[in-house]
Parts: sequence; structure tokens; C-alpha cells
Amino acid sequence: MNLLQAILEALESLLANKMRSILTILGIVIGVGAVIAMLAIGAGAQAEITGGISGIGSDLLFVFSGNQEEDVRNPNPLTVSDATALRDNFAAPSVKAVAPVIFENGGDVSYGGIQKKTSVYGVTPDYGPVRNYELLEGEFIKDDEILGRASVALIGPDVADKLFERRYGLVGETIRISGQPFRVIGILAPKGGSAFGSEDDVVLIPFTTAQSRIIRRSSDRVDLIYVQAVDSDSMDQAADEVRQILRARHRRFLEVDDFTVYSQQDFVQIATMITGVLTAFLGGIAAISLLVGGIGIMNIMLVSVTERTKEIGLRKALGARRRDILMQFLTESALLSFLGGVIGILFGWLLSFIVGRIASASGTPLNPVVGWNAIVLATTFSTAVGLFFGIYPANRAANLEPVDALRHD
Repeated sequence: MNLLQAILEALESLLANKMRSILTILGIVIGVGAVIAMLAIGAGAQAEITGGISGIGSDLLFVFSGNQEEDVRNPNPLTVSDATALRDNFAAPSVKAVAPVIFENGGDVSYGGIQKKTSVYGVTPDYGPVRNYELLEGEFIKDDEILGRASVALIGPDVADKLFERRYGLVGETIRISGQPFRVIGILAPKGGSAFGSEDDVVLIPFTTAQSRIIRRSSDRVDLIYVQAVDSDSMDQAADEVRQILRARHRRFLEVDDFTVYSQQDFVQIATMITGVLTAFLGGIAAISLLVGGIGIMNIMLVSVTERTKEIGLRKALGARRRDILMQFLTESALLSFLGGVIGILFGWLLSFIVGRIASASGTPLNPVVGWNAIVLATTFSTAVGLFFGIYPANRAANLEPVDALRHD
């Protein structure tokens, strides 16, 4: 028996029991569709997260208090004085700009009885260019507003949408932050998400104003320092200069650093690793449904062997060899899983498309990516499952004795 003849006989057998074949294929369809959809959603989430981080800028360093890898004794906080020291062109020639920040998540912002929880940042004039912020209208915070501790604010587009239901014509309006009045001087252009959450759901106020009235910090402590290198090729040199300056100021030459310096690439690697593990986890869970579909194939093939015992005995009596019977039933199980895999690819793509649409409608940017690797993996795995779970029924059929098979009732 050649392969073409085996396929034709398998199709004839499957079409003779259409409903049973359809239900068996359905298990594989769901399994393959789930695997492809999970891998596509994971790949889309990874692309969205890493893209958001990449949008921060390839020449930006993030300096945090504390050591993320080791315990530190008697750590010193980051301060405004540290930020000033990093601006020294002689000690840090690879550093272009420095922007210290203090922030409060979940700050109360209100206008005309409408309230919103948002992130409130105390920033300096360098913060705008360092973070590549653009304005829909108005102007950024200036030095005289820092010196005068002015009650002015820039608001993100999400905040504008919530409080005013528009994004233009808002300069001069007065909002309240923690109950205190602030005049709006500008609206930030949309930037989307980043490693630190949505960059559109923020309010920026002068650093000194935040320090004295809204986000009180002991001494001149800051929460984070952004350091911009002169160019992307100088990132490593700038990071080394930042470490040397802070070690000298914090007297950490012989001890573990009490600060951490991250680059954009560090965040991309961390995000890729996390989303990769999550994608593999989701794909593994979805693959379990493929095993369930394989068990369904085994069950239906065992039923088929029982129903066709006399047919098998007659074939053997007429000269069919053991390998012919084995090929016949293995072809049927492989065909079931292959057809389920092909339909499952379409189902997985459709499921990914629907999830992407729902995410976009709910304000969560997500574009699932159905890659060829996911299609090949799911289809190959589904066919392998069909063959694996078809071996036992096929072997059982091939080992039937012709006399016993013909006597079977």
C-alpha cells in the first residue's frame, strides 16, 4: 500500500463517520488555536512593552537609590546635590543633561468637581528635553518658576481627557492638586506607556513646589535621577562616570554601591526575559488542550479498530501485510490531527485578532503577532500528537489474527 492509497482510504473512512470525525478534529482545532493565540498575544505584548521602553530614548540612564542585587549597609539617598555633581563637565564629560525627579503615584487632581488619581512629578526644566516630551500647547516649566516655587502644572493627555474632555484650549485653566490650586501652562503630547506606566497619565509641577508643598521629602532627597548621555555610543562611558562620582560622594569605594544605574537596554532585556517566560508559560498551558485532543484521537481510533475488526481480518486474509494495516490507521490519525492543525491556525489567527480589537477598544494598545514559528510549532506538534496517540490503536489493529478477526461479532 502506497501513501496516496492510504490517504484516500483514510479520507473515505473519516467521511463515513462525519460527525465523529468533526468532533475529534474539534479538539485539535481548539488546542492549536489556543497555542497560536497565546504565543501571538505574548509576542504582541513583548513588542509593545519593549517598543515603549525603546521610545524613552537610547541615550538615557536611570539612577535609583539602593542596590537592586545586594544588601547595603547604611545606604545614602540620592539628593539634589548628587544631581548637581553629575552635571560637572570635567568629572562627567559624557553626560549631556541631568534631571532629578520626585514623584507620588496616586496623587489627587481635580477640576470642577471631577477628580482623578494620577502620578504627580516634581521636575526641573531639563526634564522635558531629557525625556523627549513634546507639547500640544503651552510651554514647559522654566527656571524662574523653579526659583519662585510657582503653582503651575503641565498635564498629560489622559488627565486632560478626564478633567476637561478635551486637550486644547486649556492653558490658563486652574486645577487642584491635593487641594491646592495650580495654573495649567501646557498640555503634554501623547507618548503611551513605558517601563514606569503610562506617560500620558501624569501631572508635572516645578521641583521646588513639589518639594515644599505637595511631595515633601526629607532634606534634598530625590526619588530618581535621569542622566542623558551626549550620544548613544557614550552610554557605557557615561554610566561609568556616574558611578565614579556617586561612589566618591557616598564614600562607597570599598563597599557595595548604595545606588543602581540602569540603561534603556537593561530595561529592554528585563522586559524581554519576563514576557518570554510569560509567553512560554501561556503556550505550555494551551498545549495541554492539544494533549486532550490527542487522547480524543486515540479514543476514536480504538473505537474504529473495534468496529472494523472483520474488515481488518478480511484484508489480512486477502494478503494485506502488517505494515499495510499499521499505515492505514496511522494515516487516519495523522490526517485527523493535520486537518485540525490547519483549521486551528485560522482559528488562532481569528482569536488573536479579536483579542487585539478588544484590547484596543478598552484603551490597552496590543497588537498580537502571529509568527511563522508559532504556526510551524503548533502544526508540527499537533501532527506529532496525532501520530503518537495513533500508534497504539494502529498497532493493535495490525496485530489482529485474521481468523480471530473474521470470527469477531
